[in-house]
Parts: sequence; structure tokens; C-alpha cells
Amino acid sequence: MSSCHGSAQATTVLPMAVGVTVALAGQPNVGKSTVFNMLTGLNQHVGNWPGKTVEQRTGICHHDGMDIAIVDLPGTYSLTANSQEELIAREFIITQRPQVVAAIVDAAILERSLYLVAELMALDVPLVIGLNMMDVARQHGLQIEPHVLQAALGVPVIPMTASSGQGVREFIQAIADVASGRIVCTPSKPDIRADHKAVLDELEREIHDSVPVPYPPHWIALKLLEGDPAITEMMQARLDAATWQAIQEILRRHEDAALAIAGGRYEWIGRMVRAAVVQPHGGEVTLTERLDRVATHPLWGMAVLSVILALIFGLTYALGEPIQKWLEQTVVGGAASLAATGLASAPRWLSGLIIDGVIGGAGTVLTFTPILVIFFAALAVLEDIGYMARAAYVMDRFMHPMGLHGKSFLPLFLGFGCNVPSVQGTRIIEEPRARLLTILLAPLVPCTARMAVVAFIAPLFFGQAATIVSWGLIMFSLVVLAVLGFILSKTILRGEPLAFIMELPLYHRPHLRNIALLVWQRSLAFVRRAGTIILVVSVLVWALSWLPNGHIETSFLAMAGRALAPLGAAMGLPWTVMVALLASFPAKENAIAILGVLLAPGEGGLGATLQGMLTPSAALAYLVVQVLFIPCMATVATIRQETNSLRWTMANVVMLLVISFVAGIGVYQLLQAIFAWA
Repeated sequence: MSSCHGSAQATTVLPMAVGVTVALAGQPNVGKSTVFNMLTGLNQHVGNWPGKTVEQRTGICHHDGMDIAIVDLPGTYSLTANSQEELIAREFIITQRPQVVAAIVDAAILERSLYLVAELMALDVPLVIGLNMMDVARQHGLQIEPHVLQAALGVPVIPMTASSGQGVREFIQAIADVASGRIVCTPSKPDIRADHKAVLDELEREIHDSVPVPYPPHWIALKLLEGDPAITEMMQARLDAATWQAIQEILRRHEDAALAIAGGRYEWIGRMVRAAVVQPHGGEVTLTERLDRVATHPLWGMAVLSVILALIFGLTYALGEPIQKWLEQTVVGGAASLAATGLASAPRWLSGLIIDGVIGGAGTVLTFTPILVIFFAALAVLEDIGYMARAAYVMDRFMHPMGLHGKSFLPLFLGFGCNVPSVQGTRIIEEPRARLLTILLAPLVPCTARMAVVAFIAPLFFGQAATIVSWGLIMFSLVVLAVLGFILSKTILRGEPLAFIMELPLYHRPHLRNIALLVWQRSLAFVRRAGTIILVVSVLVWALSWLPNGHIETSFLAMAGRALAPLGAAMGLPWTVMVALLASFPAKENAIAILGVLLAPGEGGLGATLQGMLTPSAALAYLVVQVLFIPCMATVATIRQETNSLRWTMANVVMLLVISFVAGIGVYQLLQAIFAWA
């Protein structure tokens, strides 16, 4: 029998008690994460690779008395140093020397999936192949003979449908057999084209004595011929000038060597596929092709995407908002009432700390959970059926002016519901620069909490035009987002734009177990990481509103508001409104509540008090600042979590502060000038 549990280790160095280390490799969208989840269950550890922002997942599977540590390598199409993910994957395999490399390939697109296997063969590592998605291959008319493929490759090949658990036990058994020596691999490796074999041998002789352990000299020679930048830099530093000059001369004489290496791999892949796969009859139109005629069409694809996004948005409002309000009023409010009763005789500062600081902070995390779960579930379904790649493809051309590509669109869209899942959704973006840029721009999408403030204030000052003003504020924030994205992509985040290359996986039915597990993992990660920071910041904000004498009107928070009075005056805003703006950091809705506390409205209520205090120009300036202001602390905590950088988090906060106040001052002064001229 097999049983699995997660590792508590956060680095690539696994516990000494672990008997076997397995590297789980595969290209994106081949079901590698599904296999990892099936083997390790819920108790896996998720963190970042040391010094990287790329996610690292580890787990330990107990199988027939053997402890098998499984390290889920980043999804990569090859082992060439084109990205952090590819560098991490190959460096782990070479330097950590796992006892087995388990490669997952997609049976439905076997020819493309085998390219990574061809590269792994060159590393001389014990290899087991998981031939996943056999059900999808059958749906598309492919007949694959795994035993024939195993004989051709010379390594174990296990047919699997991991989403339903089929073949997973046989897969882990094959891993155990290879690790223990019960199965000895005799791989049939791809070779370079015959016209370049002599060049490869010559190059290997030149570098053999200078290749650092544990890198295989033959593999280093291959990578030099391919022009791999990381290997080229490493070997240049280790060789004397004369030897390096000789190697450069060899490489110049054979600039087409990379094509010869790739050509040899594709010839090898072709032989494997011809031996083991029976293709569907010519002329048959697959389900994926029929659906993609609409889903990837320039016009109809946009229509389909709009409907899907509208459904996600509507589902969030219909289900998430009522649950969030119920949690806020019943659970969080109930807990606050119980605490107030229990602490009736306690010092006022203690009851304030517990009720407003601790319960309020923890309640923020709790009330975000329904929205997070719905967004994560929607994303997981779209990913699982294979649609996410189509959405990114359709939106790609609209994102280019901002220095982004199609994958950035959906995370940004999620910000209309909540900026937290928007920032977390950037995990689908592999390229680090594009991911960071998307994270920095995400808070400029006005979330429902900001729009709640707009919905309260806009009708007070603009009457029947409130709807137009609200939509204008949304469009203004999106224009600022686009302009800022363009500026950042041309300045501090400039770089060579990468081609948008994405595998369009075959469509298949969603698997509830995979979706549920993914939603659980992402939600739990938010509660564990961001929740801690939210609680700390909540207590800090409460302390600033309490100290030094227990009254918010004379608190440090109020002092900060008065210090900002000159800035507020440039927008026609009194210090009380500036305090409310600062107090909206824990939660944007707090702005209205704090105004109610500070202004002590009379019979007409808060609305009448505000109408007597602000001009329409000042009210509009305030709303402009509100939609562009720094996001709530949950979003800031998530930005810190996802960037793994305090420097970028603070840069984002400062940037939004400057942009929001400059925009607010500009709007107010422009309107004042227009009214004066009129």
C-alpha cells in the first residue's frame, strides 16, 4: 500500500530520513501537477526556490516501506537557459542528483512532449516516463502502445490517466523499482546529426578536463554547440584564453550546430512516435479543432471570452458578496459582540485591541475567503478544461502596448472583484518581468470595495449623473493603468519583449478532485501568509487610532491627517477626509465608517454633513484619489508574498500614493480653473 504526506522543508535539501529523491519533470499543461497532487495529497509544502520567485513544491510519498521525496520541478519545454524555470529544473537534476527523474508526457500531444525527454536523456539520469492523459488521447482517435514505446525508449513507460488515479500506483512502483535497482534503464538516446558528430567529439575533448563536477562533459559540449548562454558564461570563466579562443573558432565554423542537435532530437522523436502511435484517419476534425474555430477567432473569440468573464463576474457578485456580508455581519460581528460582552469590565484599550485590532484583522481575512474561493475555482475550471490558453491568445494583441502579453489579462480582470486574487492570479505568467509588471499594475483596477465608496458618495454630489461619473472613474483608472504600464515597460522594467508562445492544450472534461485540491491549496496559502500580515497591520492601525489618549480625534492617526492638511487643501479636502483616506488602508469601506466617527453627523446623516463640507469638485477629486490610492492591506500583503520583495512592495505603494494625489490635485485644480473661467 502507498501513503503520502508533505515535507516541511523549504529548500532543495530534503530531510536525511528520506530514502529516495525523485525529480518530477514535464512541460506545462501535461498534468504534472495532477500527478504530484495524487502522490503527495494535501500535506505537501509550497514555498519558493531559494533566491527565486518561482514556486517550489515538495512532498514525501511512503510506498511499500520506502520514503520517496518528490520535488515538483517547474514546467519547462526544454532544458535550455531561456528562463528561471529551465535553469532551476536542470540545475536541480545535475547538482542534486535525484535517484530518479520522473518525466510526465501528454499522450495526446506525444510528439511535442517528448522533446523534454530527449533533453533529459542526455543527462544520463535514471528515467521513468509517465504517459499521462491516455483518456484524452483516445478521445482524439490516437492509439498508443505503451509497451512498444517502452521498448523503443529503453526506459519504463507507464500509461496513466492521473485525473482519475489510473496508473498512478504503477507509476510510483516503477519509480521505486528503478531507484532500488530492480529495473535497470538502458535508454536509447537521441544523437546529433551525423555531419556534426565529429565537431561534438572535438569540442568535448577540448573542454573535458575543465568541466566542473557534477556536469557531464558530453552535455556541456552539446550546450556550447547550442549556444546556451549560462553554460557559455560558465565555461568561458573556467578556460584559459587560448583554449577559449580555440573553442570560439570551432563554434564559428559550425554556427548551424544548434539546428543539427535539434534535428537529431526530432528524428529520434519521429522514430519513437512512428513505432508506438497510430494516428487518426486523415481528414478527421477533432473536438479541439471545432471548438477553437470559435474560441480563437479574432471576433467570436472575444465574444466567448466576454461571456465567460461576465459569468465569472456575475457568479462572484451573486454568491460571494452575500456570503461575505453574512460573514462580516454574523460571524465577525457576532464575535465582536461576544468579545464586547466578555470584556465589558476590561480596560477600554484591551477591548479595543481585541475587538477592533485582532477580530477586525482576522475578520478581514475571513470575509475575503468566499471571493477568493469563487475566483480560484473559476480559474481552476478554466485551466483544467484547457481554455485559459485560448483567453490569453485572444487578448494578446491588446496587452502589447503595456509591455505585457495575453496571460496578464485575466489576472487584471479579476481585480474588478478583488485585487487579492488578481495579484495571486499572476502565477500563471511564467516570464518574471511580465509577472512583476502585472502585479504592480493590478491595484489600479478598482475593486468592489472601492466602488462601494464611490456608490455612496457619487449620488450625493452628482445626482442623476452618478452612474456616468462612476463609469468615468473606472475608465480613468484603466487609462492610468495602460499609461503606467507603457511607461514602466519602457523604463525600469524594460527588457527584450519575449515572443508569446503558449501550448494550446486539447480540451477535456474538468476533474473535480483537481479543482478542489487547487482551490484548497491556494486559499490555504493566502490565509496562512497574507493573514498573518493583515492581522499585524490591523493591530498597528488600531494602535495609531487609539494612542496616545484613547480618542480617534486626537490620535496619532488624526495627527497624520492634520499633517496632510496642506495636501488635502490642494484638493479641497479637510483633514478629516484625509484621515478617512488613510484609515481605508485596512479595508476600503472603512473610509465611510471613519468619516461617520470623525464628523459626528447630525439629523441629516453623514450624507448631508458631507454635502455641506465638500464642493462637487472636491468630492470628485476625493473619488479620483480613492480609486487610485494604495490598495487595502490584504492586497499589499499579497504583493509582498507574490514578489517576495519588500523593496518592490514599498515601491508600488509609493508609486500609487504619488499617482493618486497628483491625479486628485490635477482634477480639482482643473475644475476650479474651468469654473473660474466660466
